[in-house]
Amino acid sequence: MQWRRGVLAVTAALVVSACGTATGEAPVPAAVSGADLAKVTLKVGDQKGGVKSLLTAANLLQGTPYKIEWATFTSGPPLLEAASAGAIDTGRVGNTPPIFAAAAKAKIKVISVSRSNVEREAVLVPPDSPLQNAAALKGKTIGVAKGTSAHGQLLNTLHNNGLSTKDVKLSFLQPSEAYAAFTQHTIDAWAIWDPYTAQAQLEAHARVLADGRGASNGLAFLTASTAALADPGRNSALRDFAVRVVKAQKWADTHREAWAQAWAKETGLKIEVARKAVEAGRDLPIVLDDGAVASEQQLADAFTDEKTLPGKVDFAAFVDRRFGPDLDQARSNG
Repeated sequence: MQWRRGVLAVTAALVVSACGTATGEAPVPAAVSGADLAKVTLKVGDQKGGVKSLLTAANLLQGTPYKIEWATFTSGPPLLEAASAGAIDTGRVGNTPPIFAAAAKAKIKVISVSRSNVEREAVLVPPDSPLQNAAALKGKTIGVAKGTSAHGQLLNTLHNNGLSTKDVKLSFLQPSEAYAAFTQHTIDAWAIWDPYTAQAQLEAHARVLADGRGASNGLAFLTASTAALADPGRNSALRDFAVRVVKAQKWADTHREAWAQAWAKETGLKIEVARKAVEAGRDLPIVLDDGAVASEQQLADAFTDEKTLPGKVDFAAFVDRRFGPDLDQARSNG
């Protein structure tokens, strides 16, 4: 019950104290009263097997002092487009979508970070593929969702094997489209993440040609629109929501079977797929420190060097650490 007490303590703090000042930001809005917070509706973007099912499984959607509206997206880039446009307030994405959003001058910030098992970020090939290593991808067609974490992992995988994206043919497909193309052999390889990695391995007997070790930092970010961060009510709701996500991630790591069951129920995944993805190790919250920012900057620079992005991205300008103390406490309390 310790994690529940921690969430309640943070929720109570929202209505009695003002926030600090965010780096590179205008002064953070003061916290609002409980009555005003009850009038807030936080619009949350989600992906398959994402934050909603995680919070539900951890019983952390109970008693939120604000309302939540959910919207589902196929991947991170369209989620961040919606956030920048003001259609949603927050959402969790992989390491690459914020870089593309930053390049497009999107009105978003990253507000917390976690790290996953990079072995589950993979370049897959069919079981009968003649390809035996990543260097053999030269001249081949690879399915990937543009601007996703898989795009970043693929970029570095190619670089690590003396190739660039100019040496292959990228077929930009969302996961469901790519899975169909993969099983129909209209692409030679597929760069993807869990639970799709697990699904392809179990249902299509996919083989891992290369994984994220040495090619991915494994980071994923909770993001927020700048409009939501500037609004007193939504800023207070975001603080509470970010803490709940941290608590839920810690819960899932120690309740893997319960998390797999909930994930399968929420998404329609086969339980075997959910278990395989969960047992490999999911996201754990870490500090949004200078090291994480520098790692993202390196990835951004790699995309710029490939001329995938129009110019240099200053990733630090899209980082907001205002919730750092609350998230630190959530990680420590468990």
